[in-house]
Parts: sequence; structure tokens; C-alpha cells
Amino acid sequence: MGVLVVFGFAPIVRAADAIQIVTAARAVQPGEVVLFTATAEAPIDALRARAFDRDLPTFRRDSRTWQVVLGIDLDIHAGSYPVSFEALVDQHTVDTTITLAVQRRVFPTRTLRVDDAFVNPPAPVLQRITSEAADLAHVWTESAHSRLWSDAFVRPVPGRAISSFGMRSIFNGQPRQPHGGTDFLSPAGTPIHAPNSGRVVVARDLYFTGNTVVIDHGLGVFSLLAHLSVMDVHVGDDVTAGQIVGQVGATGRVTGPHLHWAVRIGDARVDPLAVLAVLGVTQ
Repeated sequence: MGVLVVFGFAPIVRAADAIQIVTAARAVQPGEVVLFTATAEAPIDALRARAFDRDLPTFRRDSRTWQVVLGIDLDIHAGSYPVSFEALVDQHTVDTTITLAVQRRVFPTRTLRVDDAFVNPPAPVLQRITSEAADLAHVWTESAHSRLWSDAFVRPVPGRAISSFGMRSIFNGQPRQPHGGTDFLSPAGTPIHAPNSGRVVVARDLYFTGNTVVIDHGLGVFSLLAHLSVMDVHVGDDVTAGQIVGQVGATGRVTGPHLHWAVRIGDARVDPLAVLAVLGVTQ
């Protein structure tokens, strides 16, 4: 799962209002997750954070502590990026910007053979594929405005990860989009557990991912669980961490039974193993 690295930034602004930013991450690379913890001597009444031209999920831990979750999308290039924080501390607005140094990451390539209909879909299903892609794009914009997850994230199945997040895939000799999740080798019928609490926003058969369950964890954080043989939840259901939501299968574009788990944080596609490393223990 990797080693979680924690480092801090010096306090800012005058002592009475100063906030301390501490950062935790497995690594600072494309596909990784960064957790910022902001603390102050006085109560923090509100906190806003931005990076990569988007607002980041922020939530209160206690009166003097807030946390911010940042996903670094797998297509982000190496370089220095600003992360800005705006806090209301003791009735004073505190602004600060830190620099996040994103390191280069090289993703491997895999070659797979699948049914050609999943590489060059026949004309009658192209409309379905386009419609499903639009539906998912809309889902990503409709996350709950409050945090629905509470406990640590958990592995949805006990099986080992068998393919790397971000891997460039060549299906039947043709390059396709990078792998946006992590696959877990598990026998068909293995129970799949919700990685954390949230609300089911998708539970349907999709062309490429087969029987698919998407859980909104709130604040723009989503889990997508794909290729299920059985779905045990419906759209609108509230689930808790560890609750069984279905069974491992081989539906959609697959070479055999396994679970594909993908996580989005805002617009960022991130490695679920990074989520487990950073958010998989009680913070």
C-alpha cells in the first residue's frame, strides 16, 4: 500500500490567527491522494481550499481542526502547483498559498485480448455508449454537499490488486484510455463491500463496465465498483462502510472474474490504493 509521508508547513499570519498546515500523502504524483490538516489556536469557523483550478473537499474535525482532500489526476504533469487556503479564524480571514511539487510518474502498459465488440463496438451500441458516458459525467457533478463518509475506507474485497492504476491498455492491438482504477483478483461470487458510507447513485448494467455500482461518499468523492455478477443495492440506498453491495463477476469488458474499483475526488481519477493509504486509517 506504500508508506504514508507526513510533513508540515510553517504557521502563517499573526500568532493569534495563525494556522498550521500539515500534509500527508503516500507520494505526490499523478493518481495520488493528499490530505491537508489545518489547525489553529483559535476556532476555525470555515475553510476553503483550491488547487488545479477547482475547489477541494473540506470538512471540520473539531473546532480548531479542518481537513482537505486533494486528488491529483492521472493526467497531471510534473511541476509545481499552488494550493490556496482561505480560513475564517477568530473572526479574521486568513489566506495562504503553499506549493505542491508533483513528481513525474511513469505508468506501465498492458496488452489484452477481449471480445472485439468491446474494442470496436458495432454501430447499434454506439448511441448507448455515448448516453452512458454522458450519464456518468452528470453523476460526477451531483455529489452531496456534505461528507457522507465517516470511518476509514476499507478494501471492498480481500483479493490482491492485479493491475496498476493508470496503466495504459492495448486491447486487441489498439491503444485505449488509461486504466482509471485498480483491479482485484477475486473469484466470481465473492461478496463486495462498500469502501465507505454513502449513497448509491448508479446501480445498472453499463456497456464497458457491466453491472456497475457507484457510491457517492459526499463532497465530490465517489467509488465505482464494476463487473459485478449480482447487485444487491438500488439507486437511492444509503450504505455503510463494509456493507455488502454485490458480488464479483465478469460482466462488461473483461478477461475473467475480478472487481474493478475506481475512485474520483472532484475531477481527479485517483488510485484506490492511495485512498486506502491516506484515508484507510482513522485520522
